[in-house]
Amino acid sequence: MIDVEDLVSLVRNYNPRCDAGLIRRAYDYGERMHQGQNRRSGEPYFTHPVAVAAILTEQALDDATIITALLHDVIEDTKSTYAEIAAMFGREVAELVDGVTKLTNLQLNSTETKQAENFRKLFMAMSKDLRVILVKLADRLHNMRTIRAMAPEKQAQKARETMEIFAPLAGRMGMQWMREELEDLAFRVLNPDARNSIIRRFILLQRETGDVIHKITNDIRIELDKAGIDADVFGRAKKPYSIWRKMQEKSQSFSRLSDIYGFRIITHNQADCYRVLGVIHERWTAVPGRFKDYISQAKSNGYRSIHTTVSGRDGKRVEVQIRTRQMHDVAEAGVAAHWSYRDGVRSENPFAVDPAKWIASLTERFETDEDHEDFLEAVKLEMYQDQVFCFTPKGDVVKLPRGATPLDYAYSIHTRIGHSCAGAKVDGIRVPLWTRLKNGQSVEIITAEGQTPQASWIDIVVTGRAKAAIRRSLREENRERFVKLGAELARLAFERIGKKATDKALATAARQMGLASGQELLARIGSAETTTGEVIRSLYPELTRTEDRLEPVRSVIGLPADQGFTRARCCRPVPGERIVGITYRGQGVVTHAIDCEALAEYEDQPGRWVDLHWAEGMHPPIHSVGLDLTIANDTGVLGRICTLIAEQKANISDLRFIDRKPDFYRLLVDVDLRDVEHLHAVLLALEADSDVAAIERHRDPSLRPQAGGPPVAEAATGRLEPAQGQG
Repeated sequence: MIDVEDLVSLVRNYNPRCDAGLIRRAYDYGERMHQGQNRRSGEPYFTHPVAVAAILTEQALDDATIITALLHDVIEDTKSTYAEIAAMFGREVAELVDGVTKLTNLQLNSTETKQAENFRKLFMAMSKDLRVILVKLADRLHNMRTIRAMAPEKQAQKARETMEIFAPLAGRMGMQWMREELEDLAFRVLNPDARNSIIRRFILLQRETGDVIHKITNDIRIELDKAGIDADVFGRAKKPYSIWRKMQEKSQSFSRLSDIYGFRIITHNQADCYRVLGVIHERWTAVPGRFKDYISQAKSNGYRSIHTTVSGRDGKRVEVQIRTRQMHDVAEAGVAAHWSYRDGVRSENPFAVDPAKWIASLTERFETDEDHEDFLEAVKLEMYQDQVFCFTPKGDVVKLPRGATPLDYAYSIHTRIGHSCAGAKVDGIRVPLWTRLKNGQSVEIITAEGQTPQASWIDIVVTGRAKAAIRRSLREENRERFVKLGAELARLAFERIGKKATDKALATAARQMGLASGQELLARIGSAETTTGEVIRSLYPELTRTEDRLEPVRSVIGLPADQGFTRARCCRPVPGERIVGITYRGQGVVTHAIDCEALAEYEDQPGRWVDLHWAEGMHPPIHSVGLDLTIANDTGVLGRICTLIAEQKANISDLRFIDRKPDFYRLLVDVDLRDVEHLHAVLLALEADSDVAAIERHRDPSLRPQAGGPPVAEAATGRLEPAQGQG
């Protein structure tokens, strides 16, 4: 463990005026609070906060951030309090420690809705003080460096979370070195065989070609000396995960990858950057389409550099990055460069981004009360996507994620422009709205009065902002229709359990489900975003549990009195159909329709087959069956379909849209039925409707039970549960 004087020395290296006494007090306080606590590796726990502080000194951060790193776990893991920290180290440090504690308690890899809400909290913490995230990233980096002491399943969970959340976040903040290390550490856990394979190929390549990095670095230095340019040159092989990702994206083997080496040239001024570029392109052949000038068009996190790829020694492609020392400092520290110190004073780096402005640009589109799904999608797009730079007709620059279309461009200008977009010109030529934009293109949007967003636009745009705006518009346009349909579905569901779908009941259910009003709940039911089953369960949990306790044993003949059964989800047989049972040792019997595809797997295991048939009149009254429907996308059609099903005394338990097009919908409807005759009656009524283009029973072979394993099955009620008697 680094002792206190070594840590103070690390800080004094870049900030001789640091408050060494305060750092020492924080070190002593943290060590005392964590006394007796150990990490899983057996080391004293305080080795972790000290290591986090040391990581942050590499970014030359201020005293408050270093002290926060030393104390970042004391509120959560010891008897220390916010008030005590504020009294001893000041309110600024107390706020930072409290912010890190709250972030630690966020479960960012939980269910989608919860994850979206926690991402909101993450961005709120970032907006208050970005240093909270810097400490959290350093905390995660040290945890990943020492992850081998954890249980394998915990390693996998932390690695996935790192790969999906923390690594992209570090990249979005401009801390590319941290992103690469986090990705590679997670890669080592998630796919060690692939990582080891790449490392072995590297070693073999070095044996065959020698030290390529040293040779190319010397070649570049010779050319720069000839031109009289004073600059530093550094070379490196790319990280294993970066290479693996390229192999996956390009579907190429390691031997066919060319640009696996990267070189950085650090100059004294901006003019020399362009002089170096000329030298490089004069000496080596530039690869078309691989040139980017982030000096004239900087990234939003302050990143500036010239990127070019050339065919170097022996025809090997190498990537070259050219930038000044100040640009390099920002490239290494990203947004954190705002707090960096040099020679005892806050670094006045002209390229460092103001964190307040940066976070505002990142979060401004998340201020509205959007759906959880929209918010989560937008955040992940913001963190993951690289950017392209396009120009307005007036020459202004618009930054968009890679893969963006003219529609994304229109919505980035203004929601009103996006809604009224009727066409687009790229570099003066009319193009389809689904065209993927490229760097440097000039885009002009053609608008039309009366134009409104189309449902098909959702599949065209890639930005979270555009998707959210289109969904909002479509939801408002269809809201009245969805509310009417939702009201009918709710009425039928409530009548089935002997209740009424009153305004008060719907308002209560909406409140229970975190929605603004009963009308919002009806709109979500009508648009299939929420099921009536979820609504009933939110109001009457005891009643729904009672309904689940049926006695399926008496409904089939061919089983011992104490033997239970469940319906297979792959075929979901109903009374009146021929059925057969497959046994699972100690787990009951799963019933299949006689024509179920899954039965082929058991042909060589006759001892597991049980001859069964339904007992007439003894089966439970509810059996869920899936219907695959294609219907016209026209006013009132969906409502009429639901009414037709209700008229046949069948209940809709779930409804999911598979495909939405301007002229038709395709959806899966789960219907609760009595038996096969009831099913035929429902199918006949729907087939007779002129707006039903196609209908068939939905069976999903992917849900078949795994031979020799626990059955994937459905109870007679339609709920997913293990075989009867399993508990």
